[in-house]
Amino acid sequence: MKSAILMAAGKGTRMHSDRPKVLHELCHKPMIEHILDKMDEIHVDQVVTVVGYGHEAIEKAMAGRCQFALQEPQLGTGHAVAQAQQLKDCSGATLVANGDCPRIQSRTYQRMFEECEGVSMVVLTAVLEDPKAYGRIIRNEQGFIERIVEFKDCTDEQKKIREINTGIYCFHNQDLFKHLKELKNDNAQKEYYITDMVSILNQHGKKVKAVVLEDPKEAEGVNDKAELAQANRWLQQKINQDWMMKGVTLIDPDRVEIGPEVKIGKEVTIYPGCTLIGKTQIGDHSVILPHCWLENATIQESCVVDSSKIVNATIEAGSQIGPFAAICRK
Repeated sequence: MKSAILMAAGKGTRMHSDRPKVLHELCHKPMIEHILDKMDEIHVDQVVTVVGYGHEAIEKAMAGRCQFALQEPQLGTGHAVAQAQQLKDCSGATLVANGDCPRIQSRTYQRMFEECEGVSMVVLTAVLEDPKAYGRIIRNEQGFIERIVEFKDCTDEQKKIREINTGIYCFHNQDLFKHLKELKNDNAQKEYYITDMVSILNQHGKKVKAVVLEDPKEAEGVNDKAELAQANRWLQQKINQDWMMKGVTLIDPDRVEIGPEVKIGKEVTIYPGCTLIGKTQIGDHSVILPHCWLENATIQESCVVDSSKIVNATIEAGSQIGPFAAICRK
């Protein structure tokens, strides 16, 4: 069985917004929804989202997509994971992922589940040219992770280590809930940290393995509006690159927005300034000229759409629309 715990309890103070951080949008979808989509792609059986600040809004927006657990008060990452009591008797592996890391790809999550076979914990790590103040990964002679040392506690020698903790983990579920109770809050913040599970599991003779990210940028989170824009650009470039590799012509890919649920046929050309979002579908041999907004639109084959807005409508095959048309259905 595959389970997941998504951490979404934080307010996101640096966003300077009343909206919970995980509901801020990337590619016209809330951050948390991108992660839930990836859980669906890899067929996770049960997802629990740990909520706190603004939990009513998150629960309403994601109703039916997952279960919820309320963390109140918020006493650290270990405390957050412990709130997902729906999973305590489950078999298999449980992923612990952050709701503000929307760049992580489904294949990375799938790899973590696969690598959790035969070990108690997997830590997603990255090797950085400049590891800055991230927690360092300490491995033993066999290559397994012995502990994670926070930067402020690192020796000068440990600061030279370039492999860092991304904050994303996968656990043998029964080991996770059996040993969570051993976490202690004897630190300045009086919080329970999930990173301490590495040392606890080692003390019990369990193995903790690392999965190293191929692209460290996947692990970059979102803490403010500038990082939100950077993540949006990164995701959009990836979507556009994928479509171009499938044969879609984007005249200027840096000036085209394509949502993650959009479907595009063969021999389609899209000009700059266009936005295609929702469940929009573009049929074969169609041309989308500059400055079109297509939202939940179905453009059948061999159409030309010129500087127009089409929402919740179908354009029949061979049609020419615009310029400056607005076809919007409720």
